[in-house]
Amino acid sequence: MDTNQITERLRGIMEKTSKATVDWSAVNGSTAIASLGFDSLSILDLIYDIQQEFGLEFEAEQMVGVKTVSQLAEFLKSKM
Repeated sequence: MDTNQITERLRGIMEKTSKATVDWSAVNGSTAIASLGFDSLSILDLIYDIQQEFGLEFEAEQMVGVKTVSQLAEFLKSKM
């Protein structure tokens, strides 16, 4: 799976998890995750949903420094 495919799947997961009103069609790799309505609690829900979708296990602390959708996609790719 390449980074673009991961990014597309992430967009769908984020859309389901976020409570914010976002133009999801405009979300791309450079989009800041913080701008998508995730706070410290909802990010944990997002991490759980990502783990389930991709069949991965990792600690939330491993994502420190992940700020954009593309950084998240690269992180996930490194875990596959």
